[in-house]
Amino acid sequence: MKLSVCIPVYNFDVRELLFDLKKEISDKGIDAEIILIDDASEDSFKTINKELENEVKNFIFLEKNIGRSKIRNLFLQYAEGDYFLFLDCDARIESSDFLSNYLNEINQDHQIEVIYGNFKIFPLYSQSLRNKYSAEREVFQGNKSTDFSVFKTVNFIIKKETFRKFPFHEELIHYGYEDFVFAKKMELAKVNFLAINNPVIHIDETGNDVFLVKTKIAIDSLYQLSQNSKNLILIKDIKVFFIAQKLKKRNLITLFLFFYRVLEKSLIKNLLSDKPNLWNLDIFKLGLLLRKMR
Repeated sequence: MKLSVCIPVYNFDVRELLFDLKKEISDKGIDAEIILIDDASEDSFKTINKELENEVKNFIFLEKNIGRSKIRNLFLQYAEGDYFLFLDCDARIESSDFLSNYLNEINQDHQIEVIYGNFKIFPLYSQSLRNKYSAEREVFQGNKSTDFSVFKTVNFIIKKETFRKFPFHEELIHYGYEDFVFAKKMELAKVNFLAINNPVIHIDETGNDVFLVKTKIAIDSLYQLSQNSKNLILIKDIKVFFIAQKLKKRNLITLFLFFYRVLEKSLIKNLLSDKPNLWNLDIFKLGLLLRKMR
């Protein structure tokens, strides 16, 4: 069984991640290849990472940014493994048995098609809005689970045949909800899924101001998805969309937005502070979506 380690790269130094992976592959004689695709990073990061070209099976540099969904699907053109391990480029390997832990699960049950491995927050940035959200809302707290709702794209392994059937939704060009839609398609098709605690450390330096901009982009992406009726089955369980639909059916959008306009400045002030409140983020997202749905 051959493993393809697939790492989309964007504006990050991936040398440490790469060499940690190569060490385990070498030490344990794992049949694996590593493929990197750079999504039009800034020149400074291209220069740093170019020294890795001879360290991997393929290192492809794209001239134009194609986004988080298309770049993952692009690995199907280059990877030859039976299973693809996708890692975000801003991840750090914690365990020397990281790859082996995945392979052991597959060897115990060859019916497994997708395994999610979880992530931890890098302590230096743990108090940022982005990482507080991850710690409280996204990090998988259990030991093992078959619940697709815990899935995130930061660290997962998927059978190549399954990935061909369920590629990422390329209608999602910009940031936001590509992981939810990807997982929901597989959940509806009853793909054999397992979540385990085999985490990477996620080094997300995103400041609160940048995260709010990304949040606006994500809500834009969600709204665009909602305009195609075929997508409704994929997004109906997203919390902010579910609540927005309820308010719309009860003709409460105008009332909500009246109070939202009063609170908006104080919400944003809190979210940009050193002690952001996640409930304020929920209201902020709901207000953004309802303005589009009005």
